Amino acid sequence: MNTEKFFDRQNYLDILYKRIKGLKDGYRQNIALLGDELIGKTSIILHFLNHFEDNFILPVYLSVKVEEFEYFAKRFIGVLLYNFLINSATVLKEDLKFLINKSSSYIPQTTEKIINILNMIKRKRKDVVLAELFSLCDSIYQETGKSCVVVLDEFHNLESMQIRNLYKEWAKILLLQKNTMFLITSSAKYKAKKILSENLSLLFGNFEVIDVLPFNSGTSDNFLSQRLGKISLEKNLRSFLISFSGGSPFYLEVFAAALLKTFSQQPDLTHLNKKTVIEALDDMLFEETGTINQRFHSYLRNLSEWRVNQDYIWILYCIANGHNRIKDMMRQLSKQRKDISKILIQLSELDVIEKNGDFYKINDRIFSFWLKFVHQNKTGALNFDANSQRDAFKNGINKLINEFIADSQKDIIDRIGELLQLFENEGVYINNKRLRLVNFREIKHLKLNCRHIKDGLIGRASDAQWIIAIKHNHLTEEDIAEFSKECRRFRKRINIRICITPLEVDTNVRLKALEEKIWTWNLNNINLLFDLFNKPAIIP
Repeated sequence: MNTEKFFDRQNYLDILYKRIKGLKDGYRQNIALLGDELIGKTSIILHFLNHFEDNFILPVYLSVKVEEFEYFAKRFIGVLLYNFLINSATVLKEDLKFLINKSSSYIPQTTEKIINILNMIKRKRKDVVLAELFSLCDSIYQETGKSCVVVLDEFHNLESMQIRNLYKEWAKILLLQKNTMFLITSSAKYKAKKILSENLSLLFGNFEVIDVLPFNSGTSDNFLSQRLGKISLEKNLRSFLISFSGGSPFYLEVFAAALLKTFSQQPDLTHLNKKTVIEALDDMLFEETGTINQRFHSYLRNLSEWRVNQDYIWILYCIANGHNRIKDMMRQLSKQRKDISKILIQLSELDVIEKNGDFYKINDRIFSFWLKFVHQNKTGALNFDANSQRDAFKNGINKLINEFIADSQKDIIDRIGELLQLFENEGVYINNKRLRLVNFREIKHLKLNCRHIKDGLIGRASDAQWIIAIKHNHLTEEDIAEFSKECRRFRKRINIRICITPLEVDTNVRLKALEEKIWTWNLNNINLLFDLFNKPAIIP
């Protein structure tokens, strides 16, 4: 995403500012930004670097590509020297010999090391050269007092360079060079987390792992408003697009551009309506030349290079259609558990899907929709009438919008009650804690005798009882104390007590709830469950 169009993400920027300030103060903390492709990791880093100024911090940003190690090494040296000279009043050229020559008068020892590295690239083992390459940062610190922040975007691609002992050598650098900070990113979340936990998990110099998440509903709404400008889009449709996109900045950007294009092509329109939304989605997702349609076809071709065959596609179809537990897939595909489990593990390792307890979900929400409404319908069609296929696609979108609007008009307590009815004793993780979703025999509305929380639900099963309180604004420590007291009036032991709020929960409130053994759920937690059960999200 163009950094001039950068939006929000202040929480991540604040972390970067704090960690780099810590580096200057003698406290080095390496950072790993992990997240789905196009979620905005690179945008965050580039925006930060474009607005960060400190003469004693030297940024070294590299997008790690699948390339020969020699090219990576030369790019690293070039970026390092270019950024070192950028404030030297020298007219710079992107030429390595030029940069070495100009730097030699300022950092003679470092430039001498660089010349040695360039001479040894073809003669020495890659792991030896890598260690020397990264040690240039410490050399610059010794000569100038400048600390380097080395950014390796999509760092896992280093593996493609076939560097022997890659992580062993890198770990030595992390331990020894306390004045160099590494900031790495990866879209290969599964692989990256494995590397960080198994190969780069160190007593000193370890990485702080930060998951880059989609926009929340409020930020998504502001983003769409900014992109659409004065062109109005009714709230229900805006909320649908926010839910449909999953808060992905990339998809919100693409949707906004498509809506503007559709609007401009119909001069009689005064505002965006359901028809224009459907037309825009059709243009992007269904049309052979549609941007997202082509992107997903390319994605499937790339997967085929990993020997992903039709069995994998059928399992993806299952998940996209809401059959996202192994027992559902066994029933749908008439396959054994071990065969399905093997494929699910491989799809997880490729970051196509993600497991949560007994559930599986496709990481890219729009890809999941495309598989169900475009790819599956086109490949399984008995006729090749493009018009009838397009009509089916538009009808599917129209039905999806209508269902979303109908659900959004229900009270939140009714929607949560309907959600509880879907539980079948599955396991799920919420806030890193495992929870059994009890198959209730009875679910009833409950009026609570708390001053600020009145709405509640009670769910009963033979071996469990849940009490759920719903507050429509911020939870307080007083609310937790009152709810805990209210629960004591029930004779049967309550297994699970939950306070739900659409807003973020304050740290002190969480601690109080933990003390009282009460779960606190915000909108992200409840929408996770709606997503796992293939139901529309709650968008306030």
